Amino acid sequence: MTTLLRDDSGLTLVEILVALVVISVGLVGIAVIVPVSSEAIQQTIEQARMATWTATPAVDCLGVSTGATPPAPTGLGCHGSKASRFPDEPAVGGDPTYRRILRVVDCSAVPCAGVTDAALRLVTVVVTYRTPGVAGESSTDKAVTLEWLVSRR
Repeated sequence: MTTLLRDDSGLTLVEILVALVVISVGLVGIAVIVPVSSEAIQQTIEQARMATWTATPAVDCLGVSTGATPPAPTGLGCHGSKASRFPDEPAVGGDPTYRRILRVVDCSAVPCAGVTDAALRLVTVVVTYRTPGVAGESSTDKAVTLEWLVSRR
Protein backbone atom coordinates (compact mmCIF):
# COMPACT_ATOMS: atom_id res chain seq x y z
CA MET A 1 0.00 0.00 0.00
CA THR A 2 1.40 3.41 -1.01
CA THR A 3 0.97 6.45 1.22
CA LEU A 4 0.95 9.89 -0.37
CA LEU A 5 2.58 12.70 1.60
CA ARG A 6 1.19 16.20 1.27
CA ASP A 7 3.31 19.24 1.91
CA ASP A 8 1.25 22.43 2.27
CA SER A 9 4.12 24.66 3.41
CA GLY A 10 4.75 26.36 0.01
CA LEU A 11 3.69 29.82 -1.18
CA THR A 12 0.61 30.39 -3.26
CA LEU A 13 0.61 32.41 -6.45
CA VAL A 14 -1.40 35.17 -4.75
CA GLU A 15 1.20 35.51 -1.97
CA ILE A 16 4.00 35.78 -4.50
CA LEU A 17 2.12 38.44 -6.50
CA VAL A 18 1.44 40.50 -3.36
CA ALA A 19 5.14 40.31 -2.41
CA LEU A 20 6.11 41.48 -5.92
CA VAL A 21 3.77 44.47 -5.67
CA VAL A 22 5.24 45.51 -2.31
CA ILE A 23 8.81 45.20 -3.62
CA SER A 24 7.88 47.13 -6.79
CA VAL A 25 6.50 50.07 -4.79
CA GLY A 26 9.80 50.31 -2.88
CA LEU A 27 11.87 50.14 -6.06
CA VAL A 28 9.79 52.85 -7.73
CA GLY A 29 10.46 55.12 -4.73
CA ILE A 30 14.19 54.58 -5.09
CA ALA A 31 14.02 55.01 -8.86
CA VAL A 32 12.44 58.46 -8.39
CA ILE A 33 14.95 59.72 -5.80
CA VAL A 34 18.21 58.71 -7.50
CA PRO A 35 17.79 60.70 -10.75
CA VAL A 36 16.62 63.84 -8.91
CA SER A 37 19.59 63.87 -6.52
CA SER A 38 22.02 62.98 -9.33
CA GLU A 39 20.71 65.82 -11.49
CA ALA A 40 20.99 68.29 -8.61
CA ILE A 41 24.63 67.32 -8.06
CA GLN A 42 25.43 67.38 -11.78
CA GLN A 43 24.04 70.90 -12.23
CA THR A 44 26.17 72.24 -9.39
CA ILE A 45 29.28 70.42 -10.63
CA GLU A 46 28.91 72.01 -14.06
CA GLN A 47 28.44 75.49 -12.55
CA ALA A 48 31.59 75.09 -10.43
CA ARG A 49 33.56 73.62 -13.32
CA MET A 50 32.69 76.60 -15.51
CA ALA A 51 33.64 79.19 -12.85
CA THR A 52 36.74 81.16 -13.84
CA TRP A 53 39.80 80.50 -11.68
CA THR A 54 43.06 81.64 -13.22
CA ALA A 55 46.49 82.63 -11.91
CA THR A 56 47.28 85.19 -14.64
CA PRO A 57 45.31 87.35 -14.49
CA ALA A 58 44.35 86.65 -10.89
CA VAL A 59 40.63 85.87 -11.13
CA ASP A 60 38.86 83.57 -8.67
CA CYS A 61 35.14 83.22 -9.36
CA LEU A 62 35.11 79.75 -7.81
CA GLY A 63 35.95 81.18 -4.39
CA VAL A 64 36.66 79.50 -1.07
CA SER A 65 34.22 78.61 1.70
CA THR A 66 34.80 79.87 5.21
CA GLY A 67 33.41 77.43 7.73
CA ALA A 68 29.77 76.71 6.90
CA THR A 69 29.41 79.55 4.38
CA PRO A 70 29.22 79.24 0.59
CA PRO A 71 32.39 80.13 -1.36
CA ALA A 72 32.97 83.85 -1.97
CA PRO A 73 34.55 84.99 -5.27
CA THR A 74 37.43 87.47 -5.54
CA GLY A 75 38.94 89.32 -8.48
CA LEU A 76 37.83 91.82 -11.08
CA GLY A 77 36.75 89.18 -13.59
CA CYS A 78 33.78 88.16 -11.40
CA HIS A 79 31.89 91.32 -12.36
CA GLY A 80 32.72 92.85 -8.97
CA SER A 81 30.51 90.33 -7.20
CA LYS A 82 31.38 89.41 -3.63
CA ALA A 83 28.33 87.16 -3.24
CA SER A 84 28.62 83.45 -3.83
CA ARG A 85 27.73 82.06 -7.23
CA PHE A 86 26.78 78.91 -5.33
CA PRO A 87 24.36 79.93 -2.56
CA ASP A 88 22.81 77.27 -0.36
CA GLU A 89 19.55 76.06 -1.86
CA PRO A 90 16.97 75.11 0.76
CA ALA A 91 14.51 73.98 -1.94
CA VAL A 92 15.99 72.58 -5.18
CA GLY A 93 13.54 73.14 -8.02
CA GLY A 94 11.06 74.62 -5.54
CA ASP A 95 10.78 71.33 -3.64
CA PRO A 96 11.57 71.83 0.08
CA THR A 97 12.36 68.13 0.52
CA TYR A 98 15.53 68.57 -1.60
CA ARG A 99 18.37 70.82 -0.38
CA ARG A 100 21.76 71.45 -2.02
CA ILE A 101 24.96 73.04 -0.71
CA LEU A 102 28.42 73.53 -2.22
CA ARG A 103 31.62 74.10 -0.26
CA VAL A 104 35.11 74.84 -1.61
CA VAL A 105 38.30 74.27 0.39
CA ASP A 106 41.70 75.74 -0.55
CA CYS A 107 44.15 72.83 -0.76
CA SER A 108 47.11 75.08 0.13
CA ALA A 109 45.66 75.59 3.62
CA VAL A 110 44.12 72.14 4.23
CA PRO A 111 45.49 69.00 2.51
CA CYS A 112 42.94 67.67 0.04
CA ALA A 113 43.08 63.89 -0.45
CA GLY A 114 46.61 64.03 0.99
CA VAL A 115 47.76 66.78 -1.42
CA THR A 116 48.80 70.29 -0.37
CA ASP A 117 48.84 72.54 -3.44
CA ALA A 118 47.77 76.17 -3.99
CA ALA A 119 46.57 75.27 -7.50
CA LEU A 120 43.96 72.81 -6.19
CA ARG A 121 40.58 73.19 -4.54
CA LEU A 122 38.37 70.50 -3.04
CA VAL A 123 34.76 71.02 -4.12
CA THR A 124 32.05 69.22 -2.16
CA VAL A 125 28.39 69.09 -3.22
CA VAL A 126 25.82 67.68 -0.81
CA VAL A 127 22.20 67.05 -1.82
CA THR A 128 19.88 66.20 1.06
CA TYR A 129 16.46 64.72 0.40
CA ARG A 130 13.63 63.46 2.56
CA THR A 131 12.27 59.97 2.06
CA PRO A 132 8.57 59.49 2.83
CA GLY A 133 7.63 57.48 5.89
CA VAL A 134 6.11 54.04 5.44
CA ALA A 135 3.11 52.75 7.41
CA GLY A 136 3.34 54.90 10.53
CA GLU A 137 7.09 55.54 10.40
CA SER A 138 8.37 59.09 10.18
CA SER A 139 10.19 60.37 7.11
CA THR A 140 14.00 60.43 7.18
CA ASP A 141 16.63 62.71 5.65
CA LYS A 142 19.22 61.12 3.37
CA ALA A 143 22.25 62.76 1.76
CA VAL A 144 24.27 62.23 -1.39
CA THR A 145 27.78 63.73 -1.31
CA LEU A 146 30.27 64.18 -4.13
CA GLU A 147 33.80 65.53 -3.70
CA TRP A 148 36.30 66.27 -6.44
CA LEU A 149 39.49 68.25 -6.96
CA VAL A 150 39.48 71.28 -9.26
CA SER A 151 42.74 72.68 -10.61
CA ARG A 152 43.47 76.25 -11.62
CA ARG A 153 43.54 76.84 -15.37
